[in-house]
Amino acid sequence: MTAPSGLLSPKDGRLLAGLAAAAVRARLTGERLMFRIPSTGALHDPGASFVTLERAGALRGCVGSLEPARPLHHDVVDNAVRSMRDPRVPPVTAADWPELDIKVSVLTEPADLPAAGSREALLAVLEPGVHGLILTDGARRATFLPAVWANLPTAAQFLDALLRKGGWASWPPGLRALAYTSAEFEDRSPRPPLNGAATAT
Repeated sequence: MTAPSGLLSPKDGRLLAGLAAAAVRARLTGERLMFRIPSTGALHDPGASFVTLERAGALRGCVGSLEPARPLHHDVVDNAVRSMRDPRVPPVTAADWPELDIKVSVLTEPADLPAAGSREALLAVLEPGVHGLILTDGARRATFLPAVWANLPTAAQFLDALLRKGGWASWPPGLRALAYTSAEFEDRSPRPPLNGAATAT
């Protein structure tokens, strides 16, 4: 598994989390996104990220990319804005902003787990607390970030919940498993309220 995440410095991570927060704020206020990043470096390399929004521990959105297809800083901005309208939860509004925690996960490139040809074989190679996991049968795809281990701490819990998320009642023939890791960065609340902000659209 190769990584832009492995090339990121703590400063890069703080910049990415701040960039995601600035993108959300700009969307809420209708202002232009103004955030300075270095003109060269790892943030300009192709990268894949997820942006997670939470208010008081409750999910307010989580959207991301699994493969690096554009500069990392562009990926973070786009995913931050898209996470504000995650269809699983109501859209993020200015009322959320003071308590909004913004998390950026930068993913390594997914790699096949060729030994994982069955549920039992995958459980044997899955690393709790480390691996993010993608399952795909060619028609459907589901993933859990490594952060999900906090709520599903055993490999069996993690895998079975991901199978359910993907709509598989059991392990189907030909199911492909890919693993990745991630580096996590946060921009946490509290924040000053926004004055005159519009609802996200």
